[in-house]
Amino acid sequence: MIKYTLGFAFAAVAVLSTSFIEKKPVEQPARTNYTTYCASCHGEKVEAFVDRKWKHGNEKANLVASIAGGYPDLGMPTWKGVLTDKEIDDMANLIGESLKNVEQYAFANKPTSNVFTSENQNVKLDTIAAGMESPWGLAFLPGGDLLVTDRNGSIYRVDSKHQKTAVTGGPTVVYEGQGGLLDVALHPDFAKNNFVYFSYSAGKTEGDQKLTTTAVMRAKLTGTTLSDQKVIFEALPYSKTRHHYGSRLAFDNKGYLFVSVGERGNEKENPQDLSRDLGKIHRMYDDGRVPEDNPFVKTPGARPTIYSYGHRNPQGMYKNPVTGEIWANEHGPRGGDELNLIKKGANYGWPVISYGINYDGKPITALSAKEGMEQPVTYWIPSIAPSGIAYVDGTKYPAWKGNVMVGSLRFQYLNRCVMEGNEVVKQEQLLKNIGRVRNIKTGPDGYLYVSVESPGFVYRLQPM
Repeated sequence: MIKYTLGFAFAAVAVLSTSFIEKKPVEQPARTNYTTYCASCHGEKVEAFVDRKWKHGNEKANLVASIAGGYPDLGMPTWKGVLTDKEIDDMANLIGESLKNVEQYAFANKPTSNVFTSENQNVKLDTIAAGMESPWGLAFLPGGDLLVTDRNGSIYRVDSKHQKTAVTGGPTVVYEGQGGLLDVALHPDFAKNNFVYFSYSAGKTEGDQKLTTTAVMRAKLTGTTLSDQKVIFEALPYSKTRHHYGSRLAFDNKGYLFVSVGERGNEKENPQDLSRDLGKIHRMYDDGRVPEDNPFVKTPGARPTIYSYGHRNPQGMYKNPVTGEIWANEHGPRGGDELNLIKKGANYGWPVISYGINYDGKPITALSAKEGMEQPVTYWIPSIAPSGIAYVDGTKYPAWKGNVMVGSLRFQYLNRCVMEGNEVVKQEQLLKNIGRVRNIKTGPDGYLYVSVESPGFVYRLQPM
């Protein structure tokens, strides 16, 4: 993470006149002063700003000294005289309180057993599969076997005895950066047609440059062999970057396939441009054809499979089994990860609105809301780097029924969202320090299955 000097001002404020300083109104609350003097340099939310390394220390005395004296040669103005001593003290307290929001994820200990406790539901980890690098996608076959995709390009079929066998015939992937073999999903009528869908980073060469994109391949699975391979979707344009592929797959109740695609690190052009597939969630028939009622079919120049837009990097997506709605989570920058209910034709705002700041500590936007753009159901500051997402249904976990589970790559835990309708009313941290949680799925047996990375394992959560 980049180190930089604590600063609480934008350039215009740095050159305030003496007369303004003398006429400053009565003392203001710390959050008001943060918004007035700090937000344009450090972002709207102080909670996002504090998620950083502190070059000059983050103890209260350090903070007071930095605010009061500044570091003018490094672009940090001196605020003594603009802010009163009490306002500086209050600002330091606000930052100190906000630091606790980051420190809550500093889990002290690695797990010492496979038993984990929570507020009202204890579980034991049963190992289902091991010996992988990054088990990205999970799909449950009729009869109880499990399909697992590894980002390195491998596909495994895992039987009831936890034996895994390699599956042949998968797509050719670009295993670089965040790319590789990503999600897997079964056709709703798999028992009849044996169709399996894979999302992955596909590559091509133009001149001396290798470009990549998010693609989806459909194939028939017989035993451990794939055949009749067909690429049904590729996001255009291809990009020279190797990150933000998105790549989650989900079928809705009507049999439409939803595909999430990240903006490939190009937030200036891709998410808000309907002529580009990147930074969007797409909806299509099971063979890649465009549904006639997609929201932008009749919009000149728009890509017809787009269902929603303004996304950054949606790496989790699921169909609510009760309502049939499609939900997704996505990575923000530094802060501003989101949980969203996906609506037809909706704009989710990236990068026009965001609750996060850039990795270098500078604001991306001064707006967290704008008319015509969707607000997230909830957002995370600091960024937890959300991955797979699942809805808890059935009877296996009565205390968690109706909850939404979100994996955290950054802080290596499982996040439980307690829901009331479409509102998150409470959250709990589960499976602390289990490893980088890549995926979470509810199996047809009602159990939750979790995959973690490096080394790669798939676990079943056994209620206790």
